[in-house]
Amino acid sequence: MKQTVVFERDYTAIKEGLEKLKGSQITVSEYKTKNKTIIKKGILTMILSSILIVIGFVLLIVGADLLVDGASGIAKNFHIPEIIIGLTIVSIGTSMPELFVSITSALDGYSDMAIGNIVGSNLSNLLLILGLSATIKPVFFQKETRIYEIPMCLFVTGLLMYFCNTGTGISRQEAIILLILFCVFIGYTIYMGKRESKKEVVELQVIDKNNKFIKDIVLIAIGIMGLKVGGDLTVNNAVDIANYFNLSEKLISLTILAVGTSLPELVTSVTAAIKGNSDIAIGNIIGSNIFNILLIIGTSAFITPITYNITYNFDFTVLLVSSIILALFPFIPPKNEMSRMNGIVYLLIYAGYMAILFIK
Repeated sequence: MKQTVVFERDYTAIKEGLEKLKGSQITVSEYKTKNKTIIKKGILTMILSSILIVIGFVLLIVGADLLVDGASGIAKNFHIPEIIIGLTIVSIGTSMPELFVSITSALDGYSDMAIGNIVGSNLSNLLLILGLSATIKPVFFQKETRIYEIPMCLFVTGLLMYFCNTGTGISRQEAIILLILFCVFIGYTIYMGKRESKKEVVELQVIDKNNKFIKDIVLIAIGIMGLKVGGDLTVNNAVDIANYFNLSEKLISLTILAVGTSLPELVTSVTAAIKGNSDIAIGNIIGSNIFNILLIIGTSAFITPITYNITYNFDFTVLLVSSIILALFPFIPPKNEMSRMNGIVYLLIYAGYMAILFIK
């Protein structure tokens, strides 16, 4: 449907141009040929941009994996406990795609995409990924998840919405508050992790004991390069596609960028659900959403303050309502779990949300 709109717009432009040919030295045939060439080039550019976005996503995911492997190896060399590595470096690693895309967007002046990427990613995590995981196999809520982590996720979501609506956007002072809360959350995560059994700790690790220090440095360097190049490719070509189809940067960031940068969480959570490790699935989603707001928005806004588009209030509202529903799931029979029916409800909400985005 969008392509039809584009071609109709191009045809209209050509038709208007033909009216201006009277008295011109260019023939109608030459004018038509010229405009057909322009349209073909536009289509080829759009296809190339789509391919480059896919390449960007791949670089983001591979770069995050290499960065995690390298950082984990160095941490092991300095005898940092594996539980701390698993709950900090590995967890933050899955949020690296969102971090680099949001920072790149903010630095390039695309504030809509910086905010949209995080709001869209969090919505994808909750409604799409967690909904899909619960549909595959019911997700069970541990006590800590019910009492601390889900309320924390709800709180930081509301706090971010408050910051966005109490000025022109997110200032450096507000970014510092988010980063301080992130440090507090990391401290809580490490404390709670030490109380878990060794079996659970091993499941969270992604560590190669044979890593050498120089090899780890190289992995980190390559990982950062991959993240930087992937972020640039993803953002720049997403903007090109938005311009070609006359779509808003907000729509692109809430859909293509959001789902693309959430691929690590998708793979981790669905795999965990299939294997019956539901606590890892829910922990990965909730932790990622908290990281996205506190670390990524905090870092992006600290580097360069982010302006806010008030139209995002609708998307924030959907995110808040979805988080509230998640907080209620443990108390709805069957208690302490997210049933397959709950998962289907989440998927339907996400489908409805996507439909509204494209209709608006």
